[in-house]
Amino acid sequence: MKRITVFCGSSNNVDQKYFKAVEELGAVLAEKNIEVIYGGGNVGLMGALARTVLKHGGRVTGIIPRKIYDNVSHIELSDLIIVETMHERKAKMYESGDAFLALPGGIGTLEELTEIFTWYQLEYHNKPIGLLNTKGYYDPFYRMLEHMVEEGFLHKRYMEPLLTEESPKRLVENIRSHSVPLMNKWKQDDIGDRI
Repeated sequence: MKRITVFCGSSNNVDQKYFKAVEELGAVLAEKNIEVIYGGGNVGLMGALARTVLKHGGRVTGIIPRKIYDNVSHIELSDLIIVETMHERKAKMYESGDAFLALPGGIGTLEELTEIFTWYQLEYHNKPIGLLNTKGYYDPFYRMLEHMVEEGFLHKRYMEPLLTEESPKRLVENIRSHSVPLMNKWKQDDIGDRI
């Protein structure tokens, strides 16, 4: 794994434990020579991750829509790609990484995570999806997915790419060693085989 696409929050008004975990993650990614692809922001966990990776000698590529770029200050990144729309930004981020990693964040982070999870279900990729579960942040999300499986709205096999871990170091190790099978959602034999 050479590049990882990271989704994360832009709020500075969160518990310092989140920042500590992100700084630990950034150091691990730089140490493992894994380039970070992210949304290009300079605040919140986004900015903390970028600064930490760069501080430890790693590479960071930001992908940011012009509208946002024109309204925020910037970190000196290894590379900055300016696109016109959020859709372009997400498509570029999705195609650039060998794996995906969701850190704690808000509705934008959740939207990116669920979209990339949907893309796996629809066979657009078979890349690992890691959830940095600082302070149990993603426990409610994971329980919701389990509920979807129990109720027949999600097949349990689609949980395969998801890796949830509180330790940044262990999460990166798990992502690097995890092989995700490509599923066939449309195979007739599987219709109705819910659990």
